[in-house]
Amino acid sequence: MAEEASPARSAEQKAERRNRYAAVVAALLAMLLGALDGMIVGTAMPQVVGDLGGADRLSWVVTVYMLAIAVTTPVWGKLGDMFSRKGAFVVTVVIFVAGSVLCGAAQDMNQLIVFRLLQGIGGGGLMVSALALVGTLIPPREQGRYQGFTSAVMGLALVSGPLVGGVITDHLGWRWCFYVNLPVGAVALLLVVGLRLPRLPRTGARVDYAGALLLAAAISTVVLVTTWGGKEYAWTSPVLFGLMAIGAAACAALLVVERRAAAPMLPLTLFKSANFSLITLVGVLLGAVMTSAVTFLPILSQSARGTSATGSGLLLLPMFAAQVAVGLVAGRFITTTGKYKIVVLVGGAFLVLGTLLLGTAGAEAGALVQGACMAALGVGVGLLTQTTVLVSLQSSPVEDLGAASATATLARTLGGSLGVAVSGALFARALGGAVPAGGGGGSAAKEGATLDPAVLDGLSSTARDAVLDGTAQVFLFTAVLAVVALAAAFLLKEVPLRGAPTAGGDTPDEDGTAHASPSKEVS
Repeated sequence: MAEEASPARSAEQKAERRNRYAAVVAALLAMLLGALDGMIVGTAMPQVVGDLGGADRLSWVVTVYMLAIAVTTPVWGKLGDMFSRKGAFVVTVVIFVAGSVLCGAAQDMNQLIVFRLLQGIGGGGLMVSALALVGTLIPPREQGRYQGFTSAVMGLALVSGPLVGGVITDHLGWRWCFYVNLPVGAVALLLVVGLRLPRLPRTGARVDYAGALLLAAAISTVVLVTTWGGKEYAWTSPVLFGLMAIGAAACAALLVVERRAAAPMLPLTLFKSANFSLITLVGVLLGAVMTSAVTFLPILSQSARGTSATGSGLLLLPMFAAQVAVGLVAGRFITTTGKYKIVVLVGGAFLVLGTLLLGTAGAEAGALVQGACMAALGVGVGLLTQTTVLVSLQSSPVEDLGAASATATLARTLGGSLGVAVSGALFARALGGAVPAGGGGGSAAKEGATLDPAVLDGLSSTARDAVLDGTAQVFLFTAVLAVVALAAAFLLKEVPLRGAPTAGGDTPDEDGTAHASPSKEVS
């Protein structure tokens, strides 16, 4: 009997491996779609304005996209938990690709803004549904081996995005910056069509519409305040104060509503796990540090060393190369040992080291020293980026994986928005009126963190010193955030990572409580 069962078992294992590989590749393609889009489209904006006009509304092309992503991220996570994670993945990819095609076909700026909103609605679910898809099929103990691929995809997007966008825009036209999403999305959909996932248990609970609206209001105020602050409106503007008041009221009402909802959009029970709360805080701080670094490192390079915009982009390579390399190593380490706290601790330590070095290196630091500082920061980012998601999924019940991945993704997004807003304010205060804004009158202080490369190339020594002082303040601020992240990492509990479900179909929680796994029927 054993001999007869062996071929059947072998075939079942091969089918399971194919299922996992298809899920991982589809998830990576979805992540690549989301990560590349902003990097590629940004380089095409001058040509878009030249073709469609409407320069006064250009900022809305970016704002509505970011807003749609932030607002819909938790919604997609919860809908996937309630109905079908595979279905949520398919729908988000279809909406994103459809929005991309429509953006490429836009005939005026108003159409482009509306279609970017649609694209952002789909984009809000790309990362979340991809993570939930992988988390459903692959237990946390085994996810480490795939972590390196995720780091490589994200690093590839960050490094190659502007270059790819420039090549596409110059040779094919800006519309192909959107059309390029079609073949990538199609491959992801083909891979996921035949995917077999455990069927989620149905609770019969209704969608938490009140929670969704309140959460959307709270997230929208954060995104709008951080996007408009210091740019569209002064930080003391009544508009921003009004938005902050609306956001505070929405947060207070959200806490009341979510405590009573049968299937809350943001399950507050997730935060009963100390590990989940701590790793969410680490994710917020990581998003702030990472976004500030990517924003201000090119400015530091151009102002300190007088490099071109292209050259400053190449100087970011040590950071991204280190991020990819350590992501591969960390994934194997976690899979082999089942330990993750040490990875978070070392990542936090390198995050502190990298930001401190960049904040104190000064203009006299050579390219080699700057590269080493960026590599140290890249090590920290690489160790934390996927590990924070892994710990989030590990610290949540199986039935809430979508909500957990949404919370992890949203934490990093909002952290990035808040971080770059505060960093931009510090930078602008350091500049004062010393540096003219690119392309217009006034000073760079009124333009936030945006400086035209041509302006940086022609800075006087006094203005260059002001820019260096501003970037130093930014990185010292991010160093403080990194220290807080490291302190939170010390408080994490080393809980054994969940492996494959036990024979009884239960998976132990942090405190040893078993959660019933989803039924084995496929969806």
